Amino acid sequence: MPSIITHAAVPLALWCAADRGRIPPRLLGAGVIAAVLPDADVLAFALHIPYADAFGHRGASHSLLFALVLAVLAAMLAFFGSRQSWSAPDSSGSRQPWSAVSCQPRLAPTKAGPTVTSTLQAAVFVFVCAASHPLLDALTSGGLGVALAWPWSDHRFFAPWRPIRVSPFAPQFFSARGLATLLSELRWVWLPLAGAVIAWKLIHPAPAAPRDLS
Repeated sequence: MPSIITHAAVPLALWCAADRGRIPPRLLGAGVIAAVLPDADVLAFALHIPYADAFGHRGASHSLLFALVLAVLAAMLAFFGSRQSWSAPDSSGSRQPWSAVSCQPRLAPTKAGPTVTSTLQAAVFVFVCAASHPLLDALTSGGLGVALAWPWSDHRFFAPWRPIRVSPFAPQFFSARGLATLLSELRWVWLPLAGAVIAWKLIHPAPAAPRDLS
């Protein structure tokens, strides 16, 4: 597996590439969690679950179904959480919309709460972040492959090209092998993503802020 630090690179790159404010901090946090959560299955070693088992490391939690479940949960939280936090009763008992930035009531609502589009965008973002984890793992040089098709198949998949050095587990991470892993991830993950973000920004520059004519 790439290190936990590098699994967070995909949501961070998407956040950098998006227009300012398009991915709010809470959604970015959800994306980072979704990108690193599949490796919680390392607890399987402590539970004596075999590596190759469906619930072993790189098993069920590295499937596209798991990424889809996280995306559905994100959509539910985005929809119902936004509905609850969108407005709050004022001193007269009426409800006023609240600004996500200043936490002060706006003079007029900008929207009537969460939309289908915003909910779907949150789900897609979390799905991409979660699915990036097993896809990156499939590019590593060691270990078993990833169970992308679980529960329909227990087959472990590897990419035809595997340039990323596999990360050692925690006891060996702070060693020469761990340093070599970080350098490999810098070369094959961080630098390409940074280049992609810069290229995207050059092709799609941020829209100019509206001028205040008052």
